[in-house]
Amino acid sequence: MATPQALAPAPAPAAAPASRAPALSRAKLIGLALLLVAACVLPFLVSNYRVFQFTLTLVYAIALLGLNMLTGYNGQISLGHGAFYAIGAYVAAILMDKFGVPYWATIPAAGAVCLVVGFLFGLPALRLEGVYLALATFALGVAMPQILKYKGFEHWTGGVQGIVIVKPEPPEWSGLTQDQWLYFVVLVCTVALFVIGWNILRGRMGRAMVAIRDQPIAAQAMGVNTAMIKSLTFGVSAMYTGIAGALGAIVIQFVAPDSFNVFLSITLVVGVVIGGLASIPGAIYGALFIQFVPNLADQISKAAPWAIYGVFLIVFMYVMPSGVAGFVRIVGGRLRRLRAR
Repeated sequence: MATPQALAPAPAPAAAPASRAPALSRAKLIGLALLLVAACVLPFLVSNYRVFQFTLTLVYAIALLGLNMLTGYNGQISLGHGAFYAIGAYVAAILMDKFGVPYWATIPAAGAVCLVVGFLFGLPALRLEGVYLALATFALGVAMPQILKYKGFEHWTGGVQGIVIVKPEPPEWSGLTQDQWLYFVVLVCTVALFVIGWNILRGRMGRAMVAIRDQPIAAQAMGVNTAMIKSLTFGVSAMYTGIAGALGAIVIQFVAPDSFNVFLSITLVVGVVIGGLASIPGAIYGALFIQFVPNLADQISKAAPWAIYGVFLIVFMYVMPSGVAGFVRIVGGRLRRLRAR
């Protein structure tokens, strides 16, 4: 016979702190809002040269986010993304110089061209994986400066001399300098592209990208069109890099073939690894590294700046093997555990 204790309803489990998840989301939103406010205030607190440097940092962040989609989230290694950066830069420069297109209209045009070129390049690259794909993209990065110097394209590309771009004037109502205005233009593009990238990576396509990276056979068995997802990822990644190239050309006001050698592609890979693979904030950290660390190395030693740069790389990889974003996650997790205790 059952005892009264057995017949009594089981005590309800203790209610989980339902406010924890919303509180974390609220804290992240507040942090992002504060970061955006700081980014808006920054150009009024530093010199024009620093504004120029931070503008290029935002440009590199866009390119690194695009490369991270391909390498970090989809597992396709590219050593030639500098070629897409060059294509975007030249599309913007040619449209502005030859056709008088407004600078703001060249940005989506550069992205569209690179989207098509990247998608088409991704189709034959489907047969390649790992180091073989890396070698194919490396060949693209090596060949791009020579293609831009080809005499048949010289009328459009300017050949070895390149193209000089007129720096856009800010609207009179803004009261901003040219550098400040370009900073805010690039900042708006960066925020928009990061929001779009976040939605892509958190959606169905993002899950398919990660599934192909981790378990390609299982992903194909579950109905994922691996060929289409890989090609689309290549196209979207190239689009981001091309938009960054267009913005970089507008900011620097000059494009030339030797500005887009294979070292640019290697620099982008370094930024992705240092910032953190498969991490959206990692693009910001990597951009800060590739923009400011070479300058810091040059200040430390005028005789051997690249040796100092190499030391920085070794130290970063030794201290933060998962990148700056991974290091920040680890430190944040430990701080939360200490606070819970």
